[in-house]
Amino acid sequence: MTTHFITTEIDLQESPTQLHQEIEAQLQKQGEPLRWSVTAVDTQQQKAQVEAIVIVEDQKPLNLPNTYYLTPTTYS
Repeated sequence: MTTHFITTEIDLQESPTQLHQEIEAQLQKQGEPLRWSVTAVDTQQQKAQVEAIVIVEDQKPLNLPNTYYLTPTTYS
């Protein structure tokens, strides 16, 4: 099991509930979200910047577009 700190951009949605669901869905593609937060919103481009910590099984590749990864930490 490995943790990854990721930063990604999510399209703004019609409502806060829809935005929450979209963030969770995008992060689930990368692993199990441990925590996440919206750190910036660009109203002109209709994007939210999200920072997250996800737990990834060692064999699962990370491949979310517009996502940046820092050095992972591995726990035994």
